[in-house]
Amino acid sequence: MDIVGFLKSQFICHLLICYIFVVSGLIINFIQLFTLILWPINKQLFRRINCRLAYCISSQMVMLLEWWSGTDCTLYTDPESYHKYGKENAIVILNHNFEIDFLCGWNFCERFGVLGSSKVLAKKELSYMPIIGWMWYFLEIVFCKRKWEEDRKTVAQKLLNLRDYPENFWFLIHCEGTRFTEQKHQISMQVAEAKGLPKLKYHLLPRTKGFAVTVQCLRNVVSAVYDSTLNFRNNENPTLLGVLNGKKYHADLYVRRIPLEEVPEDEQECSNWLHKLYQEKDAFQEEYYQTGTYPEVPIVPPRRPWTLLNWLFWALLLLYPLFKLLINMINSGSSLTLASFAFVIVMASVGVRWMIGVTEINKGSTYGNHDNKQKQK
Repeated sequence: MDIVGFLKSQFICHLLICYIFVVSGLIINFIQLFTLILWPINKQLFRRINCRLAYCISSQMVMLLEWWSGTDCTLYTDPESYHKYGKENAIVILNHNFEIDFLCGWNFCERFGVLGSSKVLAKKELSYMPIIGWMWYFLEIVFCKRKWEEDRKTVAQKLLNLRDYPENFWFLIHCEGTRFTEQKHQISMQVAEAKGLPKLKYHLLPRTKGFAVTVQCLRNVVSAVYDSTLNFRNNENPTLLGVLNGKKYHADLYVRRIPLEEVPEDEQECSNWLHKLYQEKDAFQEEYYQTGTYPEVPIVPPRRPWTLLNWLFWALLLLYPLFKLLINMINSGSSLTLASFAFVIVMASVGVRWMIGVTEINKGSTYGNHDNKQKQK
């Protein structure tokens, strides 16, 4: 196939993938809206249904990582802890260095059967994003404005609401608050020096108050903290657009299971514990850059078929009427109708690329870019 033909085929694949994701996502959002009538009648049934509806959306993105791009993810962990993953509630601490780190976190959830019920601490702006943001709303995701004085009460209440959640869930949290960049790291280390905190080479200072409240509200519900550190081999710089293009990456994820009883209850002691944890994470990063590996045993969790089957279901459901409509339009010979059809499909692609743009590092949050006189939360 010549280059022009390849580019054309890749463009068509992009359009079809985006079309399936957008249309199926909006259909699921619409169904989720109707599940609200269950909340006052049977809250737990509402939650179980929305876990499965959310899976129909999030698993499509995991499918792109696992099956479309074929990205490998090797897990480094203690074999004794490995058998507990997916069988207990947990707080998952992720480093925040890559554009697809959230997607690798979802992949981790998927391999152990908790993708549909996984939770995150997300910025409020994402709640207005169609498909994923609206899906998160029905999953009772904890949104925050990143102004702790305003957020503390709201975040605590939403976390307390999860204490009777009927499904095993993992609460994914990026304690650094924003993606790592050299500019943010420089400012963060200036704050560390001013506060007398140990400096970090590969992480920003963790935001301790949100983590402390999470631990306080979910204690006796969550069994452990999973300290997770993600890296990619061969200095790969993965992007969501690269995944959409079918580019294969090689991820290594180091996970330590820490029983929640080892995390102090006192807020200041919990803060000190988290700072110490990030010093250890820095050491693990240093070791990885020097040796290309992590401690513990490398394990590749088996890939489950459900992400692919879910995507194939939506593809079969949505592509047949699309092609039938296209054939009818071609037979009609109306240039205006064909142009309108092409416009709708292209807009679906633009919509997905806009959602991708929200996650790109160079378009990411400015949280942490403020003057270093700004107090760290």
